[in-house]
Amino acid sequence: MEKAMYGAHGVGYERYKQEHEIRMQIEKKREKEYVASQQMTSNLGRKIHT
Repeated sequence: MEKAMYGAHGVGYERYKQEHEIRMQIEKKREKEYVASQQMTSNLGRKIHT
């Protein structure tokens, strides 16, 4: 898990757990990526059904 966290966000899990500001930045980034993926999925679905 440590390598995945560092690879994806440039921060180790221990630092993520201990530093609130870092955790909030990462969670905001994850939320943005999630919303973007949902929009992309929705757009693909519309293209397939037209």
